[in-house]
Order: sequence, then structure tokens, then C-alpha cells
Amino acid sequence: MNFIALIVLIFISLEFLFNTLAAIMNLKNLKLIAPESVRDVFTESEYKKSQQYLRHNTIFDLITEALKFSILLIFWFTGSFQLLDDYVKSFEMTEIYSGLIYIGLILTGYILLGLLTSIYSVFVIEEKFGFNKTTPIIFVSDFIKTIVLFVLIGLPIIFSILWFFEYMGNFAWLYCWILVALASIVIQVVAPIWIMPLFNKFTNLSDGTLKNKISKYAQEVGFEFKNIQIMDGSKRSSKANAFFTGFGKSKKIAFFDTMIEDHSEDEIIAVLAHEIGHYKLKHILKATVLSIVNSGVIFFMMSLVIKNQLIFDAFYLENISTYAGFIIFGILYSPISLIISIFSNYYSRINEINADKWSIETTGLVIELGDALKRLARNNLVNLSPHPFYVFLHYTHPPLIDRLEIIKNLNK
Repeated sequence: MNFIALIVLIFISLEFLFNTLAAIMNLKNLKLIAPESVRDVFTESEYKKSQQYLRHNTIFDLITEALKFSILLIFWFTGSFQLLDDYVKSFEMTEIYSGLIYIGLILTGYILLGLLTSIYSVFVIEEKFGFNKTTPIIFVSDFIKTIVLFVLIGLPIIFSILWFFEYMGNFAWLYCWILVALASIVIQVVAPIWIMPLFNKFTNLSDGTLKNKISKYAQEVGFEFKNIQIMDGSKRSSKANAFFTGFGKSKKIAFFDTMIEDHSEDEIIAVLAHEIGHYKLKHILKATVLSIVNSGVIFFMMSLVIKNQLIFDAFYLENISTYAGFIIFGILYSPISLIISIFSNYYSRINEINADKWSIETTGLVIELGDALKRLARNNLVNLSPHPFYVFLHYTHPPLIDRLEIIKNLNK
């Protein structure tokens, strides 16, 4: 093991240990009694159920992550990256097509492991706690559609990235950045039109008081949209959410059907105002820009790694290749992404508070927003007492109890 291999091993091990420690601390932070601010919505049995749900998911996640980490170490230190490279080169294909096979085989293993964990998560854990509405047919159909979309969209992008790094010299990272930035924007535009309807049915909200209230509020705050739709989220899960998609006047407001069923009209307006707040406060635009900048940094960093012989030696690879460098960089970037996510999650939590403030200021529905958040937390069995360290690492939203206190103070 060379010095670089030792450094990489230390960093990915620290990432694994930090995540494991945070998860264990999160479990140990569970309280016996529900916080006073949510007792009007959470019964004692519902509170205990939310804790059991957290325990089941955390233990399963710990086992899954330990398995993934072990597989990576075994694959690494048995020289399997080189063995796989030898196998791929035996086909005597061009560098790019060899790369597609190499990356494809590794992704296949990753996808199969993800499939097994997803099956257990959906049909055991989610089923046990009453969330799962997914039938085996829907599950298989979703999986096939996802694979087809990856082949149609992801594969050409990977091919292009390999081609750029193979033939475009020092500026390959720049071309990759432009490609991925454009692709992400195009996907955001076409996803609501062509991709999302492949998985869910969208129907227009019927005329009535809710539709009138939504239209009136949107007009008051200058939010233009095309229509309001209900998504059949209940065919997969009993969990609820609301969102909007698209750009400009073509934006669509969408609600899970479970949300329409479980919340009052004023609660729905308060939640919708929060989502519109993200748009009006430019959170979505800023997030898109930051994502594009981040992808540029990633590709630049990749360009520094992808042809470095010392790094290839650390992974027992005899020859430099773009495709193996692609995989190696993914391993190297993982602990870096954890650090970046700490800052991005903090920024996201601030945005959530500001969106709550927007909702309160534009609707006056303070109690309704709080009640909606409590019901969403109850229906989704949210952890009400997350450990601060776990929040620091992983939470994109403030914990519910903190959020309710902030909402209360915002109204003063």
C-alpha cells in the first residue's frame, strides 16, 4: 500500500465512521415522551411508532452501509479493479467502448445491491409501518422504466464524458461541464412533460373552493402557473408532499392525493405558499446555479485525478485509463461530498426558514402552517428528536420542533 492509498483509506474510513457515529447518536437521542408542541397531533402510540420506524430504518441503513464499505475494501485490496480491467480489455474494443463495459459492470453490481435493499425497504419496513402501497408489478415496472431512462439519457452522457476526456485534452473538463449543465437544464424542462408521467398519473384539480383559493393566492403574490394537478402518490405510499415543476408560465402546481385527503384547505394553502416562497425568493434558481458551479468544480477535480499514475497505483491498476479514473474519482469524491453537503444542507435549512417566513407574511396562516407541518411529520413518522450532530451532517430542513419554535417567533 502506497502513501496515497493510505490517505484515501483514512478519508473514506473517516466518512464511514462519521456517518455511523451520527446514526448511532441519533438513535440514542430518542426521547420517551413526545415534545409538548406536537402532543395535539401525535398520540402516544403514534410517537412510539415514529421511534420504531427510525430504529428499523437506521439499523437497516447501518447494515447496508457497512456492507457497501466492506465490498469496496474487498474489491480494492484484492486487486479487482485491475482484474475487471483485464477482463474488459480481452474484448479488444476501443477505449471508449471498453470504458462503457467497465463502468457498466460496476454500475450493474451497484444497481443490483440497491435493488435488493430497495425491495427490503419497500416490502418489509414500509409495509410493516403501513406506508407501502407499491405492488410487485408497480415495483418491477418502475425498475424497468428507470433502467430504460438511464440507457437513453445516462449512457450517452457517460459516453460523451469518456470521449471528451479521451480526445479533448486539457479542456475536456470544461466540455463535460457544459454538457452536464445543459443536460440538467433540459431534464428539468422535459421531466414534468415526459418523464414524471411515466411513473405517476396527473389529473387536474377539480373546480371548487381549494382551486379558487390557490388561484387567488397565486395571483396576489404574482406567481404564474399553467394548472394545478393531483398526483396519484398513494399508489406507492401513504406519505404526502407538494411541489411545482416547470419554468415561466408553464409551471405546474402538484399535490400528492394523500395530502389533499389529509389536510384542510388552509393548511394546503400554507404549505403551497411555502413552496412558492422558495421560487419567489430565488432559492430554486440559486440552487440550480450552485449545482452547475459544483459540477464544474467536480469535472475540474476529475481532470486532475483521471490521468495520475500514483492514484492508479494506489488502486493496484497497472495502466491509466479514463474509465477506471472515472470510478476512482467517484471513490475519492465521496468524503469531499460529505463536507460540501454540510454547507449545502446548512444553506438549505436557512432557505426553509425564509420560505416559512414568506408563507406566514403572505397568508397570515401561522397556526395552519404549523398544523400542516405537524400532520406531515405524523403521517410520515418523522423523527421528532434528531441529534444535533446528525442534523449538522444530513438535515436539509430544520427539525420539526425547532421549526415550530421559529415559526412561533416569526409571528411575534
